[in-house]
Amino acid sequence: MTAGQLLLRDLVKRYDDAAAVAGLSLDIHGGEFFSLLGPSGCGKTTTLRLVAGFEEPDEGGILLDGADLCALPPHRRPVNTVFQSYALFPFLSVADNVGFGLRYHDVDKTDAHRRVCEALELVEMDTYARRRPEQLSGGQQQRVALARALVLRPTVLLLDEPLGALDAKLRKQLQLELRQLQREVGITFLYVTHDQEEALTMSDRLAVLVDGRVDQVGDPQQVYAEPATAYVAGFLGTANLLDVEVRSVRAGVADCRLGELDLRVRAVEDAAPGSGQVVIRPERVRLAPTADGSVPAANRFRGTVAELIFQGPTTQAVLAVGDTKLVALLPNAAETAPSWLSRGASVEVVIDVDSVRLLVGSKPVSETE
Repeated sequence: MTAGQLLLRDLVKRYDDAAAVAGLSLDIHGGEFFSLLGPSGCGKTTTLRLVAGFEEPDEGGILLDGADLCALPPHRRPVNTVFQSYALFPFLSVADNVGFGLRYHDVDKTDAHRRVCEALELVEMDTYARRRPEQLSGGQQQRVALARALVLRPTVLLLDEPLGALDAKLRKQLQLELRQLQREVGITFLYVTHDQEEALTMSDRLAVLVDGRVDQVGDPQQVYAEPATAYVAGFLGTANLLDVEVRSVRAGVADCRLGELDLRVRAVEDAAPGSGQVVIRPERVRLAPTADGSVPAANRFRGTVAELIFQGPTTQAVLAVGDTKLVALLPNAAETAPSWLSRGASVEVVIDVDSVRLLVGSKPVSETE
């Protein structure tokens, strides 16, 4: 078994009468990149602080490779934390910043120098060893902060929105670099973010948090394609969330009524007739100028293009289908949009059964989330 297995069991953390973490449980595998995803106030940073030892749980347990972390003070836990604010010492060089923590461990000068050089090389900052933090860019300072955490050889690295202060282009670059770094060092990364794209890009698995609890856990593709609730569907990417009346369910397929439309959808196991919600990802909505019976599909409708929004690599089409509004996301494969796709045009809307998911026990998504 790979070292770094982190088990969170029924964690509760209250501040006054409010529970920031409300019975949260997770099994995080050794050596995986695991993300906690959710909006501000959902409990993700509090959970990270509980693992680090900066906060004590009111209830529950934290086990790392079978050992109870709650019994250890922060400095004795085999974890280290990288924050959004890099917290580098401005009066120390890059090398001295990275090696600072080794002063409090039983490491001789020769070994400390070697470990600092290795850590800086790992984050491609070895040529900047003598510079001061003020002489570095934001991305370079973040690399130094990572090296400082890794030089102590933690079993688990905790990362609290470490890319949040960087511009969008640099964030995307460092997302890939950080993912590659995790694979190279092979230790468990527990990553906190509110950025859905970041979590999807970097994670082996992720947990979507709401109100101090876990709403869904899975790999990025699974959570995106098969959201368990409307909250997950709405928070993780763009989604058409529509109220329907479920008329019948058989063999994993539900026949629904969506306004004046009949809609066949993929149903979860405990689906039953009654009121429900469906989720349709915009990129799964297909458009054509006229009816094309050569492509089999259960859901075919005529719609009107209400709006077209150019987004660079894609175009968002807002559609009026009967009394229902749908959003479709179309790749811009050519320099110009096809002549039949224009505002006010009548188009065929095709949605495969497997592209529509019926949700059960869904939590509404507020506009602020």
